[in-house]
Amino acid sequence: MSDSGLVRVVDALSALARAVGALQALVAGEVARRSRPELGPAGLAKGQGFSSPADLLAASAGASLGEAKALITVGEATAGRESFTGERMPSPHPFVQAALTAGRISVAGAAMITRMLDRVACRAHPELLMATEEALTAAAAQLSLGSLSVAVKYAEARLDTDGVQPREEELHAGRSLSIVEEKSGAVRLTGVFAPVDGAVVAAAINALVSTELRRARDAFGSGRAYTCPDGTPTDACVCVDPALTEQRTLTQMRADALADIARHVIGCEQTTIDATTAVVVRMDLEDLTDPDSAGVASIDGIAQPISAETARGLAASAGIIPLVLGGDSAPLDLGRSQRLFTRAQKIALAERDGGCAFPGCARPPQFCDAHHIRWWDRHHGPTDITNGILLCSHHHHLIHREGWGIQVAENRTWFTPPVHIDPGQRPRPGNNLRRLLMRPVVVSAGENDASAAGAVGIAGERAA
Repeated sequence: MSDSGLVRVVDALSALARAVGALQALVAGEVARRSRPELGPAGLAKGQGFSSPADLLAASAGASLGEAKALITVGEATAGRESFTGERMPSPHPFVQAALTAGRISVAGAAMITRMLDRVACRAHPELLMATEEALTAAAAQLSLGSLSVAVKYAEARLDTDGVQPREEELHAGRSLSIVEEKSGAVRLTGVFAPVDGAVVAAAINALVSTELRRARDAFGSGRAYTCPDGTPTDACVCVDPALTEQRTLTQMRADALADIARHVIGCEQTTIDATTAVVVRMDLEDLTDPDSAGVASIDGIAQPISAETARGLAASAGIIPLVLGGDSAPLDLGRSQRLFTRAQKIALAERDGGCAFPGCARPPQFCDAHHIRWWDRHHGPTDITNGILLCSHHHHLIHREGWGIQVAENRTWFTPPVHIDPGQRPRPGNNLRRLLMRPVVVSAGENDASAAGAVGIAGERAA
């Protein structure tokens, strides 16, 4: 079958499904009429052993209860009526009934329209109500259910202007956020927000995710979209590196974005939260100082333990306090106020790195932390610009996990991958977008010229 022929078959089957749906709604309305509550056990549904007409329809069609209720809603809303004198009257929703019978709209679309119209019927002007039904029915034949849902919501707001604010208040009163630690140790967040608050949360998360998706698509994820400034072939250019392409799913990126926003709020000096708010990680001194330790650590308020390796990475994060314990579990070091980078130093690092320094990352400076390249504890690294680097949480953990080396030479950052990623351990230039336009500085994979130029780093070791 040709493509066009297959599409014609799809259209024909869709039209058939709409026609069958219209008949099902007609029958469902009659089933509901014969199962009215006042009939009691003599009603159709209860006479067949079902508690309601919706249960009867759902069992017959193998459908959900919601689908059965939608059929009843449409059937009752589009059925003809009788007056008190026995005279036949047209359907209360003639436009929906005509479109449904002609197979132009689906049962789901008809239910969406009729439910809204019935909700506002007692408050809306009859002529405006009829005109809205006609317009929505015509639009439903062309729109998807998602788009029709938006149109119905706006139509309801225009028909019932007094009901907009009460609905906002109802949605606001229903807001909630649950934080549950699951048996596996994962922390599940489930939230319901009012439209305005939800839009703010979504905008903040999507802004970070969109920036990284554009970066992955246009800069480092596609050789067709990026040309090396010095003419190096795409397959040899360090600006386009398969090892640095985005590997996370969209949902993982959203989760990372939300976590980074929370870290930013906790670590920000100008914030409305208590200045003492912090995440406390408890671990033994031996596990902190020994890079090969397989010990564990704990986070206050979370039952699930974390690995010592993860805790060592967290020790350099803003708003996270390592509570180091000796052999007798006595606190040895609480707080890092003397070893944190100052605001002026962070500004200087932001000028140099432009945000997260890891190649290809587009996280802005406000969502990054200043980390010691040479560790404060293990290597006695100083808190100065040449020993500092801006990293987002994702790439900070990646560097620890994979064992990347970091160097700073001539005010530029370089990242050396571990052997299992690049056997030649060719240094990658950091993500300073302005300097990517210049001719790359060649760093020999043998004798490192960057070290002779005063680079600060520990290539091949894990950087803090």
